Amino acid sequence: MKKIINNVEDIVPELISGLVKTNSGLIKQIEGTTAVVRNDKKFSETKQVGIVSGGGSGHEPLHAGFVGDGMLSAAVAGEVFTSPTPDQIYEAINAVNKGMGVLLIVKNYSGDVMNFDMAKEMAEADDIKIRTIVVDDDISVENSEFTQGKRGVAGTVLVEKIVGAAARSGMSLDDLAKLGQAVINNTKTIGIALHAATVPAVGHPGFELKDDEIEYGIGIHNERGYSVEKIKPSQVLADELIEKILKEFIDKSGKFAVLINGMGGTPLMEQYIFANDVLNELNDKNIDVQFSKVGNMVTSLDMQGISLTIMKTEDNWIDMLKEPVVTIGW
Repeated sequence: MKKIINNVEDIVPELISGLVKTNSGLIKQIEGTTAVVRNDKKFSETKQVGIVSGGGSGHEPLHAGFVGDGMLSAAVAGEVFTSPTPDQIYEAINAVNKGMGVLLIVKNYSGDVMNFDMAKEMAEADDIKIRTIVVDDDISVENSEFTQGKRGVAGTVLVEKIVGAAARSGMSLDDLAKLGQAVINNTKTIGIALHAATVPAVGHPGFELKDDEIEYGIGIHNERGYSVEKIKPSQVLADELIEKILKEFIDKSGKFAVLINGMGGTPLMEQYIFANDVLNELNDKNIDVQFSKVGNMVTSLDMQGISLTIMKTEDNWIDMLKEPVVTIGW
């Protein structure tokens, strides 16, 4: 294993320290935690519902990279592939509470759901109004070693973008929770891997694939998927993933958004080749794509692979996705 690190136990504190030092005008660290909160003047002057998300580290720029004007108010980082603790989530809730309540955006993993629920109870004991939405956009497998039900993966960032835009416009807590759930219901993702991630504390890839193999349906914590097959051209992969995702939508009319997400070790060159194939195929199927984005948004350390997210949009969601934001990662 070759990594540019110091001590394994210092990875997350040093990650957060470096992130804050290089982006001090956007975020600051919440003292005594590995959580970050907005540090811009507009945040201190504006009253809105607080938006908090978080999870294990290793998925950067998710979540801290999406803290800023128009997206998250705060993000909490756990250890690598490990949920943040309830006390740290609680501190993040307190840091963003401005009297209008706080919305928690949680990926559907057992540890995240449990710890965010505990933090919610702690905050509610302080009379802070809390709502929670749980992202479960991965249609690959129904259950995994990390979760009961579908996993929360790359679609999380689209949820954070739309909910963040609505919060900035002054939407109430209850309406934000309803909006977020509607976005989740309309967002579907599948990922593939060419090579597994290497967790620093483990020192070797989470699973093995031969040089000519890919795995369909992997998760962002090295969870196995539903099929190992021989590698195929980008166009064939795009066709197969699109076909599987579109089966999830009964109505294929209306406007759609697409996210092509790199898993951490895939060059942008390959991501854009795949994006070209995806958008061509969707166009051939008369799917009206009004928004598309390519890049490393929700990664899995150094995993070589890619994920495809397709969202069927409603109302003004496309406008919300296109609104400018001030964050590190978007």
